Amino acid sequence: MKAVRMVGISKRYPGVLANDRIDFEAEAGEVHALLGENGAGKTTLMNVLYGLVKPDEGEIYVYGRRARIRSPKDAIRLGISMVHQDFKLVPALTVVENILLGLPEPKLLIKYGEVKSYIRGLAKRYGIEIDLDAKVNQLSVGEKQKIEILRALCQKAKILILDEPTSVLTPLESKNLFRMVRRMKEEGKTVIYITHKLGEVYEICDRVTVLRKGRRIATLNVSDVGPRELAVMMVGELPEPRFFDRPSVGRIALKLVDVSAYDDRGLLALKDVSMVVREGEIVGIAGMAGSGQKELSEVIAGLRKPFKGSVTLFGEDVTGIGPRRMMEKGVAYIPEDRMEMGLVPSMKVEENLMLRSYRYPPYSNGFLLNLKEIRSSVNSLINRFGIVATPETLARNLSGGNTQRLLLARELSHMPRLIVACYPTRGLDVRSANYVKGLLLEHRNRGAAIILISEDLEELLEVSDRILVMREGRIVGEVKGELATAERLGMLMGG
Repeated sequence: MKAVRMVGISKRYPGVLANDRIDFEAEAGEVHALLGENGAGKTTLMNVLYGLVKPDEGEIYVYGRRARIRSPKDAIRLGISMVHQDFKLVPALTVVENILLGLPEPKLLIKYGEVKSYIRGLAKRYGIEIDLDAKVNQLSVGEKQKIEILRALCQKAKILILDEPTSVLTPLESKNLFRMVRRMKEEGKTVIYITHKLGEVYEICDRVTVLRKGRRIATLNVSDVGPRELAVMMVGELPEPRFFDRPSVGRIALKLVDVSAYDDRGLLALKDVSMVVREGEIVGIAGMAGSGQKELSEVIAGLRKPFKGSVTLFGEDVTGIGPRRMMEKGVAYIPEDRMEMGLVPSMKVEENLMLRSYRYPPYSNGFLLNLKEIRSSVNSLINRFGIVATPETLARNLSGGNTQRLLLARELSHMPRLIVACYPTRGLDVRSANYVKGLLLEHRNRGAAIILISEDLEELLEVSDRILVMREGRIVGEVKGELATAERLGMLMGG
């Protein structure tokens, strides 16, 4: 039986045709992959099904009946839930409170204690470990993903949309997710699995629909198609491998001595961290989620003040001077959550691009903006960084790949001396991820110092000159890039 049938779905944004008359079907009790590059139209199509986006054309049928889905409330009532790549959470509320907001029942009739007990049992059943009383703004990106999954499970959805669900999960967490998805399938649920990772398609999916540039290319049984064929359908051509020489390093750019800092909950997150980063090198930071990477990046970017220790930038003490002054001294910061911390979703592309620069010449004389100079610079950055959008496009309407390109364009176009990059390829397809890594390598080769924080060990091994391993707020090991292996890093991460 068809759980979902979408017919002739089209959606246009200024300068972008996100969905071009797409037909899509998913059967009850199957895991159906929606495969494609960033910007292929996958998330837009599922946002239409979930009621977040109103299509310009097309019809939707749920279990054989035509459905009018005008909002997520309508979708939830029909048994449809969605776990988003860019989280839809209220940062100031606790985990339980965020889950309660997503329940369809009248909130006044909900018994808090009983619901909390139910959530705890559900989390235990599916192997999700999280502090239900913690506020969302105190949690890592991986922990926020767990809240989204828990909330969807609590809504008792019959059709569950997962948008790049492993992009912020560790390998162990991903395996737990796969077990969860298989259990949902056994229970007769339909799982629509948005991804660009071929390995995940073959791991848990029954059928696959491939999108490219807003159009449906094919729908196939996973068992009937090979990975190379799928890759060609997805990108049109396979990306060529890239090789980079490692230059010699220069003077010390950044030095931390015995730095300690608290997290947002007032708990000790960094414990006597000392490290050095030189010009012309990429220093990777490996570690399990919640090992202190977030707090380390915020201390370096000036967003978090340590209570102990010192931070030195090119020989100058910059401990706790604040993010604006760090930016003015040549520090670029690419946060782990690009939509919450990096960009302003409700602002236009051009406004986001100018957030670093608008107060300085030639874009401003201190009182008035030079709109002609701003528009010229914005158009140049859009072309240079390959952002598929117009200057007037709202940031929230961009695909994951384009939001990351937008963030990189703003942060890297000023030729920074130090780059702090947190999970810069999270949720990106192979082509977009290679583009991001290429940008970082280009900046390294021109002499910038780069800190790369990632849970993707293969990514760290590919581009890092040195890798530092964090565990429980401390740096517990250092390995030269050419001597590092995933096994060695894993041993250090696990103690």
